Amino acid sequence: MNIQKYVAFVKVVELGSFTKAAQSLDYTQSGISRMINDLETEWGVSLFERGRAGINLTSDGLKLLPQLKRICNEHEILMTQIEDLHDIKTGMIRIGTFSSVATHWLPNMIRIFKKDYPKIDFELLLGDYTEIESWILNGRVDFGFVRLPSKPDLDTIFVEQDRLLVVMPLNHPLANCEKFPINDLLNSPFMLLEKGAKAEISEIFEMHQISPQVNFTTWDDYAIMSMVENGLGISILPELILKRIPHKIIAKELEIPAFRNIGIATRDQKSLSLASKEFLEYLSYRNIE
Repeated sequence: MNIQKYVAFVKVVELGSFTKAAQSLDYTQSGISRMINDLETEWGVSLFERGRAGINLTSDGLKLLPQLKRICNEHEILMTQIEDLHDIKTGMIRIGTFSSVATHWLPNMIRIFKKDYPKIDFELLLGDYTEIESWILNGRVDFGFVRLPSKPDLDTIFVEQDRLLVVMPLNHPLANCEKFPINDLLNSPFMLLEKGAKAEISEIFEMHQISPQVNFTTWDDYAIMSMVENGLGISILPELILKRIPHKIIAKELEIPAFRNIGIATRDQKSLSLASKEFLEYLSYRNIE
């Protein structure tokens, strides 16, 4: 049973709109639609009639509504009692993350979460993929954002696919190209985003059997962008970190597109604190960006 889906159903009925229900619950409209579709698929019934005039409950939806309202009310009472027992209203959620997620995803999600749980605090540890996996396994963090596939002894949830783009200074000879040729990675000094174990960029080199001239290696995205801006070379960076950047650089897709798969990993989801489980639920149906 997923109580969030029941709450979404009841709220759609109360407000008469998927969009208004999404705004009320701090979800996206697509998140609300997905939850209602999940219920209809799971139960094998149609809950709403959708037409130009809006939405209306079907006869099946009308029959189920009173019981679902009771379940939601009882769940609210239950959660209040559990919060009192486990003190979910206070505590600490520890997250291992890399800079692009810490910069562009987590601030908005934490802001939304703290509206409901203002006394829960967060600790963010920034590291590379290997460090984050180690922190999860040794209990230093409750969960972390990782590149998939990760270590097999971690429980993972896929979050999003992130494009890898070539970044270059404004005056680069290929600044106006539609897509960056793979072999032209060999023609400029290269700034490598990597630390410790090989990451996705080195895997691109291996896949295409090329060996660019790596002049600088770091796990600091912004250091690389600054060096590229100053004409010291080119690089490949995740698209996520390139949002709202202050640097004067150009980003282009490779002629053979490359991606990284971002996921959330835990050592054992069942052993997570209530606060961590609740925060992961917030991530499940809300727009993470």
